[in-house]
Amino acid sequence: MSELNINRIESRLAALASENKKALIAYLVAGDPNMESTLVAMNCMVESGVDIIELGVPFSDPSAEGPSIQRGHERALANHVGLGSIFELISAFRKTDSETPILLMGYTNPIEWMGIENFAEQAAKAGVDGALTVDLPPEEAGNYAPIFHKQGLVNIFLIAPTTSDARMQSIADMASGFLYYVSLKGVTGSAKLDVEEVRGRVGSIRGCSSLPVCVGFGIKTAETACAISNFADGVVIGSAIVDILGQCESVAQVESRLKPYLTELRQAID
Repeated sequence: MSELNINRIESRLAALASENKKALIAYLVAGDPNMESTLVAMNCMVESGVDIIELGVPFSDPSAEGPSIQRGHERALANHVGLGSIFELISAFRKTDSETPILLMGYTNPIEWMGIENFAEQAAKAGVDGALTVDLPPEEAGNYAPIFHKQGLVNIFLIAPTTSDARMQSIADMASGFLYYVSLKGVTGSAKLDVEEVRGRVGSIRGCSSLPVCVGFGIKTAETACAISNFADGVVIGSAIVDILGQCESVAQVESRLKPYLTELRQAID
């Protein structure tokens, strides 16, 4: 994808907003429990109404992740999954789906090892639409921005409950695509959400940026997803999906176990 193309993430979020609908963003770890299952799960997500697929890049020290997703990373690393095989996976997905946005979520180490320019070029060629690099602060993201922009990739940043107003503004100024609000203090999948507290923080974020605001970390049930979608532009579901995939003993079980859960979420958000 070149800088002349419209980014799929931005396009999908704009289309949803025009219809007064909210985005369902689903996370899974690439290669967990294996690559075949990941491809089946990605297609299953689309069929179940997922708007954006967030594909986790396995890493040995996923510091933002709770136990569920850490185990997913470990299963994928045991399969020797890296960026090269992930780009092959995405290319295979793109043979039948050229529309669904794909966001890579991971850490700086694999990107730096590959080289930022090479990463961006290979990602765009495979059909990636953006990256969320958990441990990339805005102060160090300056050299990423022009490289990503050249390849038509958006750069997603996290905002935490502890982020100051000044820092929130600096993050918003650097971000593109959407802003990802971490809805609780802690790692993925932990704690119980205070929906009203999240509502207030999302309102503060809107005061410093016109970008869509999507909320993740700790959202597991249809009820919570519905509550968050009342004021956010999208909800991100991760740990619950990784748990489901981790329990699948065969590729055939992926669809039968994942679809009902995702369909319930989609119906709740709508």
